[in-house]
Amino acid sequence: MRQLTSLDAQFLALETPRQSGHVAGVAILDPSTRPSGELTLADIHELMASRLPLLPPLRWRLVDVPLGLDYPYWVDDPDFDLEYHVRELALPAPGTDSKLAEQVARIVARPLDRARPLWELYLIWGLASGSVAMLTKIHHAVIDGLSGAEIMGVMFDLKPEGRDGEMPSMPEPERRPGDLEMLTRGLAGVPRYPLRMLRSIPSALPNLVETPFGTIPGAGTVSRIADRAGRALGREGSVLERTSLKAPKTSFNGRVSPHRRFAFGQLSLDEVKAVKNQYGATVNDVVVSICAGTVRRWLADHDELPAEPLVAQIPVSVRTSAQSGTFGNRIMLMSAPLYTNEPDPVRRLALTHEAMGDMKERHRALPADLLQDANHFIPPAVFARAARATFSLATSSRGRPTWNLVISNVPGPQVPLYCAGARLEANYPVSVITDGMGLNITVMSYCGHMDFGFVADRDQMPDVWCLVDWLAGELDELKPRRGGRARARTAPAASARG
Repeated sequence: MRQLTSLDAQFLALETPRQSGHVAGVAILDPSTRPSGELTLADIHELMASRLPLLPPLRWRLVDVPLGLDYPYWVDDPDFDLEYHVRELALPAPGTDSKLAEQVARIVARPLDRARPLWELYLIWGLASGSVAMLTKIHHAVIDGLSGAEIMGVMFDLKPEGRDGEMPSMPEPERRPGDLEMLTRGLAGVPRYPLRMLRSIPSALPNLVETPFGTIPGAGTVSRIADRAGRALGREGSVLERTSLKAPKTSFNGRVSPHRRFAFGQLSLDEVKAVKNQYGATVNDVVVSICAGTVRRWLADHDELPAEPLVAQIPVSVRTSAQSGTFGNRIMLMSAPLYTNEPDPVRRLALTHEAMGDMKERHRALPADLLQDANHFIPPAVFARAARATFSLATSSRGRPTWNLVISNVPGPQVPLYCAGARLEANYPVSVITDGMGLNITVMSYCGHMDFGFVADRDQMPDVWCLVDWLAGELDELKPRRGGRARARTAPAASARG
């Protein structure tokens, strides 16, 4: 049995009838690289059956501790049913990008069944290009960005023929514990509450404003007092620059509905690198800057462009090499200003470069387990209620969101990959939105391009496709031109989608 950490449990706790805690990805596969020239559901079944021994999280199911006395556990599902998890469907003709995105949005909006391992896979036919889409959906309590990439590394191969040698056989499932055993475990864990809290105080309290609990009234005061007390005791002071970042409210910072919008697009990685080389920035600086320009256009188009920058949540991995293959979550949620208030694209990139440098300095100064330590102040029995109350506070009429949106850049492999012999053409991320953050922009690089996935609340941002259309324009404004720097631009109208 493997117990969830407080951070893993937080992704379960945030779930309500309106918001879910799973992440997904849309892989576009070219079946022409297979000997038969086609990819079938049976092929995916065969692949998954052979790789499951290497993917233990896909066989785990949740077991709750009675009365919520402690965090849940993962156990092997003795009744694991691969056919339940691997499915297929077809798009109505013509299979346009918008029809694929609409189907993905509907599937992603549905919660996963907690009585089974928390993942699903859909093979989607009918794309106008002749390719096949594969939607994978897995709960964030199981994986973060890097552990998700590890799962992707098991499912995909470096050549169409697959892997050499035999796959290991499926291990025998572990015995499922009974209710009495789980109650005993929960009661045994009760004395650990105060110990966990005491161990967390030195790292968590001085940095409370760097966590989702920073929205709670008085959090800044508690952090300052704890920081001064720590200094008096000889500990190094914490970094509190984030207190100056105040997220303005926009229309995508309210309570989310149960419904989603999804859109996706692609940029050349070489063009992004050319821009970063021109201005002495990083690839991530360019990604965040063009996302800021894209969101700026949307805000201006809806007459709600704030005078101050937005605040972006940027997940950062704290997973060490020794923690490779351990799955679960090893992340920190950092904050950075998103300069939507800066009209000049070159100036915006320069400001972003400086802000991202400051964010990296804060990241190095903060304890790696900050999110887990902060959660230890809340007993597991009331953990879910406390997490939902934090989101409610951020979206209340008097509250302010901690962050306006999520921007995540996940580096991926730069060599061709194959799934059951079909070549991977693109891999578009589909991530999480929550109350207070109704927009998520996640990008994954792969084989010379950057694949962007935009997830938004259907009611707050019904026109999410325009963000995809504006991405290329924002990058174009930063490309080197004759005569020096980039030119200022006006926003073009978004192109129609079929």
